[in-house]
Amino acid sequence: MKKNILFIAFAFTFSAVSLFAQEKANETLNDAIRKHGMDQSKVMEIAGWMTDVYGPRLTGSPMLDKATDWAQKTLKEWGMQNVHTEAWGPFGRGWEFTHFEMHATAPNYFPIIAYPKAWSPSTPGTVSGEVVYIQASNEADLAKYKGKLKGKFVFLDTLREVSEWMDAPAKRLEAKELLDMANASAPTPRPDRDYTRLGGFSFNNQLWKFLAEEQPAAIIDRNFKGDLGTVFVSGARAAEGRAQAKDAKIIPQATMSVEHYNRIFRMVQKGLPVTLSMELKAAYTNPDEMEHNIIAEIPGTDLKDEVVMFGAHFDSWHSGTGATDNAAGSSVMMEAARILLQVIKETGVQPRRTLRLALWTGEEQGLLGSRGYVRDHFAVTAQDGSFQELKPEQAKVSAYYNLDNGTGKVRGVYLQGNTAVAPIFRAWLDPFKDLGATTLTPSNTGGTDHLAFDAVGIPGFQFIQDPVAYSTRTHHSNMDNLDHLVEDDLKQAATVIASFVLHSAMRDGMIPRKPAPTVRTTGSGN
Repeated sequence: MKKNILFIAFAFTFSAVSLFAQEKANETLNDAIRKHGMDQSKVMEIAGWMTDVYGPRLTGSPMLDKATDWAQKTLKEWGMQNVHTEAWGPFGRGWEFTHFEMHATAPNYFPIIAYPKAWSPSTPGTVSGEVVYIQASNEADLAKYKGKLKGKFVFLDTLREVSEWMDAPAKRLEAKELLDMANASAPTPRPDRDYTRLGGFSFNNQLWKFLAEEQPAAIIDRNFKGDLGTVFVSGARAAEGRAQAKDAKIIPQATMSVEHYNRIFRMVQKGLPVTLSMELKAAYTNPDEMEHNIIAEIPGTDLKDEVVMFGAHFDSWHSGTGATDNAAGSSVMMEAARILLQVIKETGVQPRRTLRLALWTGEEQGLLGSRGYVRDHFAVTAQDGSFQELKPEQAKVSAYYNLDNGTGKVRGVYLQGNTAVAPIFRAWLDPFKDLGATTLTPSNTGGTDHLAFDAVGIPGFQFIQDPVAYSTRTHHSNMDNLDHLVEDDLKQAATVIASFVLHSAMRDGMIPRKPAPTVRTTGSGN
């Protein structure tokens, strides 16, 4: 009974019964999509190449370039048209590391689980030094450490309590959670905030400038979450500005597993001198400082000048192979393209609108690739993504569909406050309720590339996904590897998304839009 309430509640929320009856899903196309998506799937083969062979894919790195070449070659072999890359930037320098090790050498030896932060420079061979914990919250506190940090390993974090897991770290969304999402109120626009007027960062900036002047051997932090050797790690911090800037001053930095960090911290608190050794071999790459998105198309017919876009971010962080974040999304979107090609070949039904696949880079550094694409094609925007002026091409995009929340199956769609699409999406979603896709929520969701499109008035959507162990185990961690992709979930996601893309291409009208965006002169964009 709960499931029945779940999949009809949202349609009635918007009093859209008459419109709901008008929109229909094409059963013939859906049968063919299911055949190629569920029974003849290639999604794990795609994901295997993207992770085991071409992972990780840090923006600006040589491995990302190799992965980009592989993706283009694969899409061309399948029969995608207009396969190419589009430059955006400048991004700045890239980075890769070829060797890293860390050990505790006194008062006793043990190997340490840790990973360097991206854009950390090489150490001059193996460096050794004593651990110093900096306990400072103002300039006077920092003065106590002046002249005492050179060659030391600086700890910045306090002890973190670790609790044993009494429940599984992975989960599925339950019926009540989905019903709550379906019944959520329509989101209200958030007022712009002028971050240039906000304070609170001055001491942190002062701390990093101080550390750069003191020249410690390395700066070490630990996970704010995770345990059992799982390390969540991202990018290094420069003394000033972006770490990707070619003249940025960066001290070697690493993130340590919480258990090893806590052990060392406790010994330091006992007054015991702890000595570490570390070696990092890394290189800065990407001399032209530009980066590239991957674009490929299936041409339309009578409405070929209009476009339905679907995509995911292709880049990742560096400690794993970027599996759940976001080879899962990129593999699903490539698989959706493959399914569509097979369905067109089998049924002879050609899409009316052009279907355009996009694999973005620079997402992890702030949606940079998708924002660059939007800036080039659809609107004049500020660097933060905020809208200033539309371009003619913007009016030709019916919708953009995105996937970027891990390996979990699709459970529905975030409508981003676009309530007019509810009856349309309800008709398209209902044929997949047997696969667990049931829910439409008016709510916004953030943090990924659909926001670049939503910000300039293009209907942009992220799919609701089961969280599985995304936040607890894999997101930006050393455990983000192929082993944690759930094949049945990815097959389901590619099938549902392929259907949404093709139905968007075949309907008479474009996807309804929210009111046009207004010019913003301040604020943080997305």
